[in-house]
Amino acid sequence: MSELLGGWKRTNYCANFTKADAGKQVILMGWANVRRDLGALVFVQLRDRTGLMQIVFNSNTMNEADFARACTIRSEYVLAVRGELVLRTGDMVNKNMPTGELEVLVGEFKILSKSETPPFDITDDCKANELLRLKYRYLDLRRPAMQKNLIMRHKIAFVAREYFDEQNFLEIETPILTKSTPEGARDYLVPSRVHPGKFYALPQSPQLFKQLLMLAGYDRYFQIARCFRDEDLRADRQPDFTQIDIEMSFVEDVDVQSVNEGFLQRLFKETLNVDIQLPLPRLKYEEAMARYGSDKPDTRFGLELVDLTDIFKKSEFSVFQNAIAAGGSIRAVNAKGASADFSRKELDAMGEFVKTYRAKGLIWMNDKADGLASPVLKFLTEDEIAAVRKAANFEQGDVLFLVADVNKTVFAALGALRLKLAEKLNLIPEHRYNLLWVTEFPLLEWDEEEQRYSAMHHPFTSPMDEDLEKLDTDPGNVRAKAYDIVLNGVEIGGGSIRIHSQELQKKMFRALGFTDEQAEYRFGFLMDAFKFGPPPHGGMAYGLDRLAMLITGSTSIRDVIAFPKVQNASCPMTGAPDFVDDKQLRELNIACTKIEE
Repeated sequence: MSELLGGWKRTNYCANFTKADAGKQVILMGWANVRRDLGALVFVQLRDRTGLMQIVFNSNTMNEADFARACTIRSEYVLAVRGELVLRTGDMVNKNMPTGELEVLVGEFKILSKSETPPFDITDDCKANELLRLKYRYLDLRRPAMQKNLIMRHKIAFVAREYFDEQNFLEIETPILTKSTPEGARDYLVPSRVHPGKFYALPQSPQLFKQLLMLAGYDRYFQIARCFRDEDLRADRQPDFTQIDIEMSFVEDVDVQSVNEGFLQRLFKETLNVDIQLPLPRLKYEEAMARYGSDKPDTRFGLELVDLTDIFKKSEFSVFQNAIAAGGSIRAVNAKGASADFSRKELDAMGEFVKTYRAKGLIWMNDKADGLASPVLKFLTEDEIAAVRKAANFEQGDVLFLVADVNKTVFAALGALRLKLAEKLNLIPEHRYNLLWVTEFPLLEWDEEEQRYSAMHHPFTSPMDEDLEKLDTDPGNVRAKAYDIVLNGVEIGGGSIRIHSQELQKKMFRALGFTDEQAEYRFGFLMDAFKFGPPPHGGMAYGLDRLAMLITGSTSIRDVIAFPKVQNASCPMTGAPDFVDDKQLRELNIACTKIEE
């Protein structure tokens, strides 16, 4: 390589020069971006990870052979150039480039490598479909927007390391090959060659190990941890992902939250120059659901839910009667002043939308200039309509949307509808960052498929002290010392105070339907450790991918991960997952059976 470069050393990155550097001799290295051939002059935009610099090849100042070689340069050729950095003048200034007032008059240059014509343009306005870009991800990563995203991701990780170090956290790595302790998502399994028939699991999180580090006396732990979950993918999920993971000893929930508020304040200032006011707002889970229909509410706009159940307790309308009889409710969202924004067809489309959230249907009331319109108007009394107007502040020009069902369905449907209405009505302000804590989640939720309770967060979350007695008698109404941090309607992290009592942990496993033998088999090493003085402890973890997506304004976490998978958990670039040699399978004592479709 030294022979190829001939001892040349890069002076600086392309976009790191200012007008004060004009007149200097510089050496730049990068990729040819846009090329313009004007006969006696050849202009090339040289690109590296910082941006662009125009370089100029002049036939009047270069020998004939070198200029002829310059004319062979094509898009994505890798170049090293040496020349004088000069100011552009007049119409030559490019106001669309940060370095548009500068250019390099090339004296010497080297073509370090050539490139075939790329399958798509290496530009931010590239129209290639995502699958093609992911197949050639190494080219997609050259696009300026992708490079900015990954640089920002680096900065987020850097700020985290710097901040938590200042707060006396120790960065400690935990194992990647560990024991399978399935609870929730499926584990990725790794067969052991030296222990035939046995498997490691890739960690879904470092949860148990970081708790053991607290027991071991390390007091404050931090890690940027790789995690793995074998679950169905969505736009914001990947089979392998990254957490900013922390744990603290001798703390209560407010202590964990306070440290993390400081981190978020620092992060937003250093990445976006946004000032976050502390302390952050807090909403209990029940209030978040009642007001927003979501445990991760977007509070940048109104459209809060209104409970109309009491108004319709004596209603003769069967839809309302059935919902109340099932222990459900009737709730509404009022789209203020939106009457003219909805045609009948659009109102009916909203009804189809809520059905995707298992709602049986949507009731709408449109108070137009020529009177109140609704397909259920004949079922409502004047007193009921008057009460609805008062409770929901429902006036002329408004559209009221109601769902009557069991509460889980009502919240899911209206919570989603609230977001859809905000987008349609342009109610979401840009460049606003609303952070809040959601606290006091239910400890357990009923799993219809398994016919047992499952942990809403994980089995190691501590119940609230005042609810401990309910764990045996009324487990569905036990609240947890759990908390999520929400940004603009997206959960970016969550955590809890952990159980540190062996007896309480056993009781929790029983509430989840584990026998003592099953709990011992899966978590015996943790229960054994709890015999030796565990301190009170708690912590949380952020999804680094999701956090980077929101800070960069990206629409998918694939845009902030260097080499992501697609929705079926495959990699278009490498072809993973793929078949392996029979020899490898024999060494692992594994046989694969082909299933005929």
